[in-house]
Amino acid sequence: MRIKESVEKVPGGLMVVPLLLGTTLNTVDQMHIPFVMDILKALGAPETEEGYYEFLQIGGFSQELFKDSALVLIALFLFCVGSQMNLKIGGKALKKGALITTSKYLTGLSIGMVFGFFFDPWSGILGLSTLAIIAGMTNSNSGMYAALTGQYGNRSDVGGLSILAINDGPFLTLVSLGILGTAFPVISFIAVLLPIGIGMILGNLDPKIREFLAPGETLTIPFFAFSLGAGMNLANFFNPSVLAGGLVIAVFTFVFTGGMGILTFKLFREKSYIAPIAEASTAGNAAATPAAVAAAASVAVGSGAMTAAEYEAIQNIVPIATAQISISTITTSLLCPLGVILMDRYQRKRGIDGTREDLGMKKEKNREETKRKVN
Repeated sequence: MRIKESVEKVPGGLMVVPLLLGTTLNTVDQMHIPFVMDILKALGAPETEEGYYEFLQIGGFSQELFKDSALVLIALFLFCVGSQMNLKIGGKALKKGALITTSKYLTGLSIGMVFGFFFDPWSGILGLSTLAIIAGMTNSNSGMYAALTGQYGNRSDVGGLSILAINDGPFLTLVSLGILGTAFPVISFIAVLLPIGIGMILGNLDPKIREFLAPGETLTIPFFAFSLGAGMNLANFFNPSVLAGGLVIAVFTFVFTGGMGILTFKLFREKSYIAPIAEASTAGNAAATPAAVAAAASVAVGSGAMTAAEYEAIQNIVPIATAQISISTITTSLLCPLGVILMDRYQRKRGIDGTREDLGMKKEKNREETKRKVN
């Protein structure tokens, strides 16, 4: 059976499919079907605090992996992500990566700020929250970016991926919420981001460690995705306002972050705009960001920097934000390849081959040769 290949055909499949499976099982669990509970009781399953029997709460390794593992696996994922942040990259790749990352982040932050100004930042129109908007718009699908720039872009486009890794995980979202006034003490940032920092140090000190940890970027995703789903209900996905909110994040991400990326490239005289469009997506692993923010909030409330009411507000939006970001992941995974193909055709009609690294230099040389011939 080609299960993995089938899963990967779904946009963001390694994240979305296990998430939906976990959500489906948890939804059935929460229905408390008498027949199912009788079987679990007969097998000796422990009773929950509410007096029910649920197959996702049977204890042991099964519950630890499939129900309660999200935070520890997300921490491991962030550690592995940090190890892949290569500080030794070429100047051109550094420039492109910095331009795209900065423009994408500032665009997501700006829209999040505008939304928070006009609507309730925690439960505004269509169930959207500032957390969902910023997390969805500032995190991008690195795998899809690598694939698209590898086919339609040039070497420096692909090389920019090392800088783009900064927007993987909750770091930029936490910074944004701090800027917008959410009270996160310094220790909250340290507690959540320390795995990234340690991974980055080790990965840059020893290339063998980077190579060893590289599979962890992908391997951990379906496991923490299932565990995240095990804390959600299918009603979150079929709620019309949640679905509409997820589509809004997707459109905003593709149109605004892609558009600002193109304007930034144009401002810095880059000729090909394949990379900004390839980056205009929502990462599948961005669905883990709300849970990571909630973890930081638990540290904040424990230190007294955040009120219990604020912490509860963040906890309440985690399932909705996770569902909306997952919807945005699927939608942008369809929009970005289409956008890149259309941009490539448009550029080629204008004589611009996005796969050529020396594009700008070639044009300059042609101009100089033309001037010499005229003279």
